[in-house]
Amino acid sequence: MQKLETLQSLFSNPALIITTILTIGVILVNGWTDAPNAIATAIGTRAMKPRNAIIMAAVFNFLGVFVMTLINTNVVVTISNMVDFSGDSHAASIALMGALASIVIWATAAWYFGIPTSESHALIAGLTGSAVAYQGSFAGVNGAEWSKVMIGLLVSTVMGFGLGWGITKLIEAIFKNVDRRKTTSFFRNLQIGGAASMAFMHGAQDGQKFMGVFLIGVYLSQGKAVPPSFTIPFWMIVLTSVIMALGTSVGGQRIIKAVGLDMVKLETYQGASADIAASIALLFASLFKGMPVSTTHTKTTAIMGVGASRRVRSVNWSIVKEMVLAWVLTFPGCGLLGYLVTKLLMLILV
Repeated sequence: MQKLETLQSLFSNPALIITTILTIGVILVNGWTDAPNAIATAIGTRAMKPRNAIIMAAVFNFLGVFVMTLINTNVVVTISNMVDFSGDSHAASIALMGALASIVIWATAAWYFGIPTSESHALIAGLTGSAVAYQGSFAGVNGAEWSKVMIGLLVSTVMGFGLGWGITKLIEAIFKNVDRRKTTSFFRNLQIGGAASMAFMHGAQDGQKFMGVFLIGVYLSQGKAVPPSFTIPFWMIVLTSVIMALGTSVGGQRIIKAVGLDMVKLETYQGASADIAASIALLFASLFKGMPVSTTHTKTTAIMGVGASRRVRSVNWSIVKEMVLAWVLTFPGCGLLGYLVTKLLMLILV
């Protein structure tokens, strides 16, 4: 296991300082674009007030990054080995800056227009486009690691929708003969617990993705290739946790409305079902081969499964179409943006 240099010596490197600032920007944007998905249903079902839900999400985002990284770093390894920036470390550092800049641009635009696009997909696409620009071909992409993205996309869709549908049906069967008035408090607490678990898993999944990018920048600044195994510095875990929590606390109302209010009208037990379903799917993806999946995608398909359990027409499919279109466009769109921004920066700075 290779150990990184101390925090003080790392930040004496100008390239790493710029990379760190851009990475912090990406994490911050993720906090206000992706994190609100975790609490959208809790707010939509009125189980929690928006301010309380945002504070809770910030706390559990922090815990998700912190605790999961101490237990399992599979997602970090996948992201850090997905692209190849070996060669000229100076040019590679500039290419990484191009990837990060494109992700910030894409995610900020999505947040401004209230589109719950996946920043996880934007991150992967931006890195891929940048690596292709740097290497001059797709040789800069690790196909074996990239395949985990496609597998994760399939797994999160099937598990999110299937578990959302199944958990809802199970709860309805268990409480079929119980007076609804007697279950109000129970389901409200279950919804809050589900939202907390969803916020925790968002931190666990997305926090590790950004630490993977952070590590690429750290090793490039030292003129080294990313090794197959490494030790994640404690300061990096804390910094990622704090920045993501800060981002969660300062934004998100547009995304909350699209996911929690517009797509399908949910009762409290249905909102809890969606959160529990998405959390299970994310936990499975994190622990099994480190699949980097989209928390937005997983949560949205879980909500669709819950809505479909009542009847297919309960889902507002026009909203779903908008979201699917955003997801479909993210890979080529952000990938192309990453490619163009990287080419421009290399033309100017290399």
